[in-house]
Amino acid sequence: MKIVSRLFRLIRINFILARYNIDEIILETSWFSPIHFIVYFNPFYWTVGRRLSRAERIRRAIEDLGPIFVKAGQIISTRRDLLPDDIAIELSKLQDRVPPFPGQAARVIIEKALKGPIEDVFSEFDLHALASASIAQVHAAKLLDGESVVVKVLRPNIRKIIDRDVDLLYILAKWVEYYSADARQFKPRQIVAEIAQTLYDEVDLTREGANASQLRRNFADSKLLYVPKIHWEYTHESILVMERIYGIPIHDIDSLKRAHVNMKKLAQRGIEIFFTQIFRDSYFHADLHPGNIFVNATDPENPTYIAVDFGIVGSLNHNDQRYLAENMIAFFKRDYQRVAELHIACGWLPPDTRIDQFEGAIRGVSEPIFEQPLREISFGQLLLRLFQVARRFHINIQPQLVLLQKTLLSIEGLSRTLAPDLDVWSSASPQIEKWLKKQVGVKAFFKRIRDNLPLWSEQVPEIPSLVYEVLKETKQRQERLRFEHMERRDHGKDKKRERLIKITYFLSGAIIALAIAGVVFYWV
Repeated sequence: MKIVSRLFRLIRINFILARYNIDEIILETSWFSPIHFIVYFNPFYWTVGRRLSRAERIRRAIEDLGPIFVKAGQIISTRRDLLPDDIAIELSKLQDRVPPFPGQAARVIIEKALKGPIEDVFSEFDLHALASASIAQVHAAKLLDGESVVVKVLRPNIRKIIDRDVDLLYILAKWVEYYSADARQFKPRQIVAEIAQTLYDEVDLTREGANASQLRRNFADSKLLYVPKIHWEYTHESILVMERIYGIPIHDIDSLKRAHVNMKKLAQRGIEIFFTQIFRDSYFHADLHPGNIFVNATDPENPTYIAVDFGIVGSLNHNDQRYLAENMIAFFKRDYQRVAELHIACGWLPPDTRIDQFEGAIRGVSEPIFEQPLREISFGQLLLRLFQVARRFHINIQPQLVLLQKTLLSIEGLSRTLAPDLDVWSSASPQIEKWLKKQVGVKAFFKRIRDNLPLWSEQVPEIPSLVYEVLKETKQRQERLRFEHMERRDHGKDKKRERLIKITYFLSGAIIALAIAGVVFYWV
């Protein structure tokens, strides 16, 4: 049955690919160039294929393939280090909007998760969805105590749908790798693996709840960002119950202006929130597009951001943070040699890389950017160009940095929409320099000692035993070496004695043989 289902799905996929002339892109590869002429027999070649660009055809095909492919396309669009610019830009236009499934089906899923009637938890529940996407949809509700909440509900059978389409994506990726040497450098199977991981993470709503709780703790006492509360007692793998928030959608510029919001401060706070997540918390909301951000304009001079939808987050280790901070500062000082050295220090450059070539490549992509006015320079574009250079030198950029670059592009674009003259570097550099200062000097040294004290205190009682074991092993090794040396010495003496005996026997035999030969010669 699975084979039949897969076959019908593949037939539909092939029809859609033909409809948007994706077959022309495939037949342009070296494997199929001798039969490229067959594209002219595709009736769609003379319609869609003549008036849409390559990137537009790919986007339209993905939209027709269904919501999971749309979600996959959105994830792929973040891989600007791997995709050609035209395709990445076009895929970023994909909208994850699908018709809602029936409210009664949502009710069944909720009651199954709660193991009881919906009325036992909610005094009100709106069967009409507030919003609907490919993985889940959201309903408004009220708890029995009157608190307004939203309930996020997974689509019915969504895991099976994901399994089916991810399976097909792997098949398509293998075909692409097999038939196209050019496409192989973009690592199709690796991209599909990332898509699969992201999709499977999103179908566990307890994971999203945990992400939200972590971000809420990080900004608990902040007036910059508000994260809604998760009601864990009602949250399960298939449903998420969260405090309902009210605010102005950040893309509604007219409403923000009518509320007299200080737009420049709002834009600056967006940049500050992002870099605070990076350099203070090492944990960031990785899906901060305008649809997931609202503004609390109660105090228009000090507006507060409100974030929703925490399915995708990113985290950085200390090495990632240092890479970002020092690279950004080195870039703005145009110290390209330092940038190259940082890549060596991170262990990212292959050992046979010529540093002068890498430095020259970085200079080549950076100088045109720095010819622009400082307020127009984009951190996101800078990181993107760096990642593209890295690809040429076979550096495998980590997924968390790609997520960060994509989020940074979104934040920069949003901030400049709010305040076109915003100097992003002036807003970001204090956060970067503050973090770097914490990493060097006497305070940083004692902080590292303080952070490691709990671990050291656990290990201290074991030190005498470890020292004894080391000394014992050292003594045993010395005794083995002494014995082996004596053995070798005695063995050497034995071999010398044996050689001496052999020589003596040989000389004795020779003398006797000569004596016998002399006697025989004399008597004859």
